[in-house]
Amino acid sequence: MNKSFNYGGQAVIEGVMMRGKKYMTVAVRDAKGNIVLHIEPLNARLYGSISKIPLLRGLILLWDALGLGMRSLIYSADVAVGEEEVEFSKPIAWGTVAFSLVLAVAIFFVAPLALIKLIDWFTPLPILGQHILEGIIRLIFFIIYVWAISFMEDIRRVFAYHGAEHKTINAYESGIELKPEKVAQCSTVHTRCGTSFLLIVMVISIFIFAFAGNPPLWLKILSRIVLIPVIAGIAYEILKFSAAHQENILIKIFIAPGLALQKMTTREPDLSMLEVSIASLKKLLALEELEELIEVEPVESGKAITVAS
Repeated sequence: MNKSFNYGGQAVIEGVMMRGKKYMTVAVRDAKGNIVLHIEPLNARLYGSISKIPLLRGLILLWDALGLGMRSLIYSADVAVGEEEVEFSKPIAWGTVAFSLVLAVAIFFVAPLALIKLIDWFTPLPILGQHILEGIIRLIFFIIYVWAISFMEDIRRVFAYHGAEHKTINAYESGIELKPEKVAQCSTVHTRCGTSFLLIVMVISIFIFAFAGNPPLWLKILSRIVLIPVIAGIAYEILKFSAAHQENILIKIFIAPGLALQKMTTREPDLSMLEVSIASLKKLLALEELEELIEVEPVESGKAITVAS
């Protein structure tokens, strides 16, 4: 298997989703203690020629990854509580994605701007100072949010599975045998983590929003929403570049804050969690290696295969 491809994943409820070149696999520990595997093909058009276009690829692939992640969360929740009829529903998933995006924009983009406007009424600030303070407030909001949800038991387990996902990817990329005891020795942080991506987004937003100047409040709010895709595309390219050059001393300094922030969104997993994460990656690697070696009939889009071990 060619390790030049960057496999990635996401923690879900009692499990891990792994995404490859052609397939996505979701492994979940069900109520009976079994590991249930869900397999689904990726959209070939999105992961083909578009994935080679800088900036555009980041926006499109991130949007698709967000949809896959939300659907995987819904699926894993059903499996974890022992639902007999598990529905990998697109309408429910996209509705959840839309609501989550609106809430995220309101909390992390609109709210800091409104707060800056309030501060400026009492103590006038220079334009540059407003943008810098807005970015700092946005980062503080994010850290407080992550810190607050980390006290929830279910979220703590998701964070542990997040750590399991990172350990498994780190083990695979380092050539370590994919066994729980050996994978456990790997790090819970990874340079391509979404947490690092979000930190890059927040930093870049300071500079991008500065170009918007100081228009009326309603136009400022509109600019924050409209420019999010631009910021996401740039942040994706920076994350991709830094991950590919992480041995460079300057890059190490640059990615250090993101890795430190991951300490809040990951926890040390137990061996049973690592078993789930490894099962997800092993199934994904087997599927994609099979397609590299021989021509196989692809799984029909939307038709999932669910098996229990």
